[in-house]
Amino acid sequence: MLHPSYSDLMKVVNADVEPGETKVVNSRYSIVMATAKRARQIVDGDEPLVDDYENKPLSIAVEELNQGKIKIIADDELEDFENDIKAQAAVKAAEIMEQRAEAMKLEAEAAAEAEAEEPVPKKTRKTKAAAEAEEAEAAEEKAEDAEE
Repeated sequence: MLHPSYSDLMKVVNADVEPGETKVVNSRYSIVMATAKRARQIVDGDEPLVDDYENKPLSIAVEELNQGKIKIIADDELEDFENDIKAQAAVKAAEIMEQRAEAMKLEAEAAAEAEAEEPVPKKTRKTKAAAEAEEAEAAEEKAEDAEE
């Protein structure tokens, strides 16, 4: 016999269902499929949600279900659940984009303030054309001085 039994697991899964509503799990098959799917996720690298690392992945999945750490979602609720997750992700992405824009704005303001506080350095380097013009003037002055 399994511990917990299928009927115990079905009670845990259906605990949130109001009287008169359709139960999430009506058969052992649903329990088997849900725990097998979760066990595959654990095998593929997902972290177990319970501190039971000595057991096999299927036993860990059963224990997670028994402790209410995972939830079985009915097929008709799955699309709504996925849409809710996508909406939450979109809101979070928008928040992150706003934070990044604010950070960039603050960085730009700080850079502008720092630039305003720094004295503007005088140009000390001459362009090549200016240097050649000065040399030409100096050469002309020497030539004039030599003529006199």
